[in-house]
Amino acid sequence: MVGVLRAERVWVETFTGLRLAQFSGLLKVVRERGGNGTLRGRPWSLPLAERVLMVAVYYRTNLTMRQLGPLFGVSSSTVCRVIQRLGPLLALELVTRSADAADRLWIVDGTLVPVRDRTVGSSSRNYRFSANVQVIVDADTRLVIAAAHPLPGTTADAHAWRASGLSEHCQGVTVLGDGAYLNCGMVVPHRKRPHRPLLKAEEDDNAAHRKVRARVEHVIGRMKNYKILRDCRQHGDGLHHAAQAVAHMHNLALAS
Repeated sequence: MVGVLRAERVWVETFTGLRLAQFSGLLKVVRERGGNGTLRGRPWSLPLAERVLMVAVYYRTNLTMRQLGPLFGVSSSTVCRVIQRLGPLLALELVTRSADAADRLWIVDGTLVPVRDRTVGSSSRNYRFSANVQVIVDADTRLVIAAAHPLPGTTADAHAWRASGLSEHCQGVTVLGDGAYLNCGMVVPHRKRPHRPLLKAEEDDNAAHRKVRARVEHVIGRMKNYKILRDCRQHGDGLHHAAQAVAHMHNLALAS
């Protein structure tokens, strides 16, 4: 029995980046959201825990479905059905504003995710077909607050932010952004005016701004340890589900 538990722990930690207790929390969320379905009709060939593990491994490693199938002893079509069924259930829940929302500081930034679906992405400045995903992070806890629905990679961050609808969720919270979010109701760096250098106080403000805003860059870098965000082969809402699931697993790994 001890050997079985040790094998499960090694499998989970190696292929998902989560400890066994963190993965158990993820499994609980999926079960509460109806991951087992109605239990009618033809049953799944794998128990729910292995199906959730399969999706987590897929997002972490970005292995193809033909490669995942033999690892779990199922066909590639079964892998596809599992990912399509459980992927949305791993999504991050939108964090509600607490009573001390006015004292909180959130940071927003956009990241480009290469995609294969030409209806989701567009040729972007990273010389690939990519999608723009807006991410909100809590400056104190480094937890992901929300990941917006992806837009084509040519979309400017300011426009992507307005189109995401997340600004309504940030009412009453101080939000930090870079210079791309000018006139979006955020705290942004001071900009140089023509033929007029920044004042010393403005340069100091910008330095402090960069120091804090770097936290969202670090979080996005950690999220991209899940290789699905380096080259997403999913079509339609697949990237959105993947980004939400990765944000959820990032929060589990960080908070536990």
